[in-house]
Amino acid sequence: MTYKLIQLDVANGIAILRLNRPEKRNAMSDDMRSEFIDALEAVTADKAIRALVLTGNGKGFCAGGDIAGMEKRMNSPTGEIAFNGWHRQQRVHHAQSLLYMMPKPTIAAVNGPASGLGADTALACDFIIASEGANFTWSYINRAIIPDGGGMYFLPRRVGLAKAKELIFSGRKVELEEAAQIGIVDRIATAHSLVDDAQAWAAELSKGSATALALGKTILNQTFETSADQVFAQGSQAQGICYSSTEHRESVLAFLEKAAAAKNK
Repeated sequence: MTYKLIQLDVANGIAILRLNRPEKRNAMSDDMRSEFIDALEAVTADKAIRALVLTGNGKGFCAGGDIAGMEKRMNSPTGEIAFNGWHRQQRVHHAQSLLYMMPKPTIAAVNGPASGLGADTALACDFIIASEGANFTWSYINRAIIPDGGGMYFLPRRVGLAKAKELIFSGRKVELEEAAQIGIVDRIATAHSLVDDAQAWAAELSKGSATALALGKTILNQTFETSADQVFAQGSQAQGICYSSTEHRESVLAFLEKAAAAKNK
């Protein structure tokens, strides 16, 4: 598929997905979301891709929802607003779930402001690296709405419940230094090296078994909601799959050969 509102490139097994509406600070329109969903599904299905880096073109990471979409919603007939909103939310949640549940390491390379849905989208990735000029705002309260891109789920897991409430209730801006201090940002890079650093980190995180990474991530994403017994049970099933994987067999044989060679010296 040819994309207009995003860019998708793959180099050395790492996908680089760039939001591409720089004149709108990469605000997420319905058309962009459709392309975003298509790209996420393609990256997930491609076994040659081992990890994903998400960033934005221009000066912003993502300014949140598109203003034109807000205007369209306000101008809808009263009797259609609720259902239209519900339908839109299904698409938003589908996109965020694809990103969050992708069975590969994902890194948000935040190159500028991440506001509202943009901040939620960064949090949907496994890790966040950011450069100078990056900041985060859960600004939904300023439009009399609540975070709808997963922020109410992701943010407390990053910063704790009380801090998440403070940031969501106030809608205030979190600058880069504070974001790193409270756990929103995992690493800081220069603007010049941001994407390169994210690619290198993605390569480091994804060099192990793709099978083990996918199964481990799936279980880890559920650990706050499941009991220890459930995690052990899921782990047992996942380990059985790992035992039968080509990657496990090859790595064990290589280890045994190395051990035998060392013993015979």
